[in-house]
Amino acid sequence: MLSNKTGPALAFAAGAANVLAFAPYGLWPLQILSLCVLCWLLLRSERVRDSALLGWMYGFGWLLFGTCWLYISLHDYGGLPAVLTVIAVAGLALFLAGLMAAATGAAAALRARWHCSPTVFLLLLVPALFMLAEWTRAWIFTGFPWLSSGYAHNAGPLAGYAPLVGVYGIGLIAAVIAGALVLLPRQRRLGWLPALLFIGGALLQQVNWTTPQGQPISVRLLQANVPQEMKFNPDRVPDTLIQYHDMITAAPADLIVTPETALPLLLAQLPEDYLPRLSSFAQASGSQLLVGVPVADSPQRYTNSVIGIGGSQAYRYDKHHLVPFGEFIPFGFRWFIDLMQMPLGDFSRGSLQQAPLAVKDQWVLPNICYEDLFGEEIAAQLNGNAAQATLLLNVSNIAWFGNSIALPQHLQISQMRSLETGRPMLRATNTGATAVIDQRGRVVSELKPISTGVLTASVQGYTGKTLYILLGNWLILAIAAGMLVAARWRR
Repeated sequence: MLSNKTGPALAFAAGAANVLAFAPYGLWPLQILSLCVLCWLLLRSERVRDSALLGWMYGFGWLLFGTCWLYISLHDYGGLPAVLTVIAVAGLALFLAGLMAAATGAAAALRARWHCSPTVFLLLLVPALFMLAEWTRAWIFTGFPWLSSGYAHNAGPLAGYAPLVGVYGIGLIAAVIAGALVLLPRQRRLGWLPALLFIGGALLQQVNWTTPQGQPISVRLLQANVPQEMKFNPDRVPDTLIQYHDMITAAPADLIVTPETALPLLLAQLPEDYLPRLSSFAQASGSQLLVGVPVADSPQRYTNSVIGIGGSQAYRYDKHHLVPFGEFIPFGFRWFIDLMQMPLGDFSRGSLQQAPLAVKDQWVLPNICYEDLFGEEIAAQLNGNAAQATLLLNVSNIAWFGNSIALPQHLQISQMRSLETGRPMLRATNTGATAVIDQRGRVVSELKPISTGVLTASVQGYTGKTLYILLGNWLILAIAAGMLVAARWRR
């Protein structure tokens, strides 16, 4: 038996090591090995309270080290005192890790109540409740699904399951594999299970879930690399407007895209001739522009938007999934916002169902920054008003997090959205990662982060619906529910 201190410390270390499975490190087997450590500890835990603590420490180590870049935005750019910043970052990790504590505690409680065997415990109870904890983290208090375990496998054999069960389904499968590996010394007949799941994922990667649509389009994705500390500085704004004007008009393309809030003024505050000059270029060159700019519909309503310039019809996309503290202030937290010096505000939400932009033979569906963390929402869009969309587009400004691991982590998230939907993803960002991702989730081309440049590419759109587009997370939720029922029946 492990001591009361050794077990939680080992769980914390395993959670921290789990971060190396994600971008930019990409050591995806570590994700399964870290879960093996947690499963092994849970199997030896005799009390529900101890099991909950193991899950809590595992989740705490995982989220604390995986999202430590939040320190940069809160302290370096927000001006929050260092001590308060550390407390805030650790507090968020502790709070979210509580969901993992609830999962492992519930697994231990059901194990005792239902008299489950180790096999039922590690192959049914723990994976199902682990997945439900991750899924809950994606929506509770508007959700923070960063570093969901399935993202670690975007370049591994388990990526083949993404078009079927999405990122949370991959996390569940990884947990089943970990449980089987822990049980292997006592039940060698379980050796077939991990092998079968890996082989199944590899074979599924050969399936073409979507098909090419129309002719490719030429795209130019702009990365201006405007320093975050200068982005909203009134003295720097004129230079930013000139920089984007020059980058946009430097060459034509079927689609030219700027990052999120590239123009750091409300639409109505731009110089009178600014948009007309861009429109003249677009009309003369046959280009369509998508420009990130906040839009005020009234003194009380303004949105984080991208607007289309140069097309036959006016186009606008408004961000609908807003970032807590960054784009809206949660009830009761005004005091926290007042401690910082950020250009924060309460944006209004756009509709989930918004039409894509037609660009020649292709239909481009934008999402803004944080929105591409929510695969179920993109799937719902592709089942609704954006059903004809053939390309996904993410415009972001995560300069808030400096040159940290947040940039490659966000790129990895976009790769998972391509895997789930079978559609390429274009990314236009302020400081990185500006990239083109193909329909299989592979990065085709990318600009160097923290640099100024333009990424030029020819991109083919794809049409069709994966099972994940059709069912979203409902399929994996049904599977998890079925696993819990089976655990009860197999007691």
